[in-house]
Amino acid sequence: MKPVGDFKSARERLQGVILTTPLMKNHNFSNFYGANIYFKREDQQVVRSYKIRGAYNKISQLPDQDSSKHVVCASAGNHAQGVALSCKLLGIQGKIFMPATTPKQKVKQVQHFGEKFVDLELVGDTFDDCYKEAILFAECNSYHFIPPFDDDQVIEGQGTIGLEILEQFHDSIDYLILPVGGGGLAAGVSAVFHHLSPNTKIIGVEPTGAPSMSKSLDKGGPVRLDQIDKFVDGASVGMVGDKNFNICKDTIDRMILVSEGEVCAMLLQLYNEEAIVVEPAGALAVAALRQLSGEISNKNVVCIISGSNNDITRTEEIKERALFFEGLKHYFLIKFPQRPGALKDFVSQVLGPNDDITYFQFSKKNNRENGPAVVGIEVSSRENYTELIKRMKDLGFNYDYLNDNQLWFDQLVSMS
Repeated sequence: MKPVGDFKSARERLQGVILTTPLMKNHNFSNFYGANIYFKREDQQVVRSYKIRGAYNKISQLPDQDSSKHVVCASAGNHAQGVALSCKLLGIQGKIFMPATTPKQKVKQVQHFGEKFVDLELVGDTFDDCYKEAILFAECNSYHFIPPFDDDQVIEGQGTIGLEILEQFHDSIDYLILPVGGGGLAAGVSAVFHHLSPNTKIIGVEPTGAPSMSKSLDKGGPVRLDQIDKFVDGASVGMVGDKNFNICKDTIDRMILVSEGEVCAMLLQLYNEEAIVVEPAGALAVAALRQLSGEISNKNVVCIISGSNNDITRTEEIKERALFFEGLKHYFLIKFPQRPGALKDFVSQVLGPNDDITYFQFSKKNNRENGPAVVGIEVSSRENYTELIKRMKDLGFNYDYLNDNQLWFDQLVSMS
């Protein structure tokens, strides 16, 4: 376990570089759960995520005698921005590899934070592609590679969040909930609490599509996942870091998995009700509250909101996934009788007064009794869905339900 002095030294190193982000009590969530819910707002950092902490702490300690003192990293977003700003602040030249598929908004932000001190290289379709290129470049050009999470100095930088929380909160903290991706944030903050607030329960949260730390803790060592859902991109990694795992196995009390749909629902709730803009990974800790509702009553609970670098082009997919999770959006392959008025009967007799067709794709076939149509229907409540199904059956409309059939859904429905 890393000594707490390492984190305090990192805190001194970061003075004047990072913001001491607010620890804010959220009254709506506190009232709903009957607890004292606080948000640690790392989304308010200059680079809109906590990643500047670890990146700057690492880069600022490169050997003075090293005349090259050039750095390179691979990232799909937040780590790149942290490295870019660190390079500018320290006057160090950096090269940043990002996937060619990275949204232009994120590329522009990296260029903005790094200015003349960073060069960008867009390569490959995935993070793994650009990671391999970055490692190769570092080896061939004697650049210092700056890891995104599996590094002692990166861990120490991220752990300064824990010091801030304990300085800002003057009572005992019963629960600390934090998102887990590669494990840098989780390792750093949980290590600080292990030393300074050992009675606090540390809850790590991962998306169900990328349970890297959960699987690793179950197996007793880092496990590489064969496949991950990359939607919660800030917390979706194939394997956690060795250093991170070795700390977290002794400091994290429990891991919770939250579905991507629930993350989307929480992301929209934070925006609509709290005016807080977060990225999917930034909503993980708050989304986990639902699974803890039975035990956090009257407790002091801190949720780390890790970042807000969201891409507006994902809005429609976020809304779609949220409606799926809430049971309000349903897709069917409906076999309409090929007779005049069949669709009119469906609309007038099957749809309820608050139901809405949001997607319809139909191709009339000659010499067939039935013509299949893909229909997307949005209902106002889960109960309305049950009534909708009953009316379809009573009126003899044959259908296949597509929400639970990923293969058919991907083939037949074009999600924006």
